[in-house]
Amino acid sequence: MTKSLIFDAGPIINFAMNGMLYVLEDLHKEFKGDFLITKEVKKEIIDRPLEISRFELQAFQIKELFNKGVIKYADISPGQVEELKKVRDEFTRIANSTFKTKKKYVHLIDKGEAAALALSSILPDNPPLVVDERTTRMLCENPINLKKLLEKKMHTSVKAHAENYSRFDKFKIIRSTELVYLAYKKGLFKIKDPRILEAALYGVKFKGCSVSEKEVRDVIGWEKK
Repeated sequence: MTKSLIFDAGPIINFAMNGMLYVLEDLHKEFKGDFLITKEVKKEIIDRPLEISRFELQAFQIKELFNKGVIKYADISPGQVEELKKVRDEFTRIANSTFKTKKKYVHLIDKGEAAALALSSILPDNPPLVVDERTTRMLCENPINLKKLLEKKMHTSVKAHAENYSRFDKFKIIRSTELVYLAYKKGLFKIKDPRILEAALYGVKFKGCSVSEKEVRDVIGWEKK
């Protein structure tokens, strides 16, 4: 069975903003599997940005990866497409009704993230998701801490429908930082300065990857030992 990774929009945009799309392409060659996206993600990283002058160049560069098949749609049947839509909407509904303040439910994910989750759930090997956004990752990996984070950010108490947690605990999440580290270990960066790992890690951190300063320093420390 062909292995695959399912990409949310954020990591692809992150690599593009850091001038590292070539790294993503080389990682794809090394991976010898599929880098999958949903139609919702393609709209976010290619279709809509092509209509905005500020983002047009970046969108063309990402579109080249799509045209080459570096990133692609999953090969699923029409029946699976309909199932994907139903599961996407279900994940959207469940995620966005998991936490509630006194006044309203807390909006956690949009259709793009929900579609990526849905695609992983309907494929037989339940592929990992490449997601930089903190909320989606914490919903899958540590919803209890997500509740605490929401309370801290919103300065109010949050009620959790904990019975929803199990709907998201089967997903494996990978961040841009993990891909950067893998690319570095495989020697895929064109710049051969030993500081490139640190530069790339901070590059993806400051362009939207949810990673702490300690996590970055830990990775750099591993390489210096």
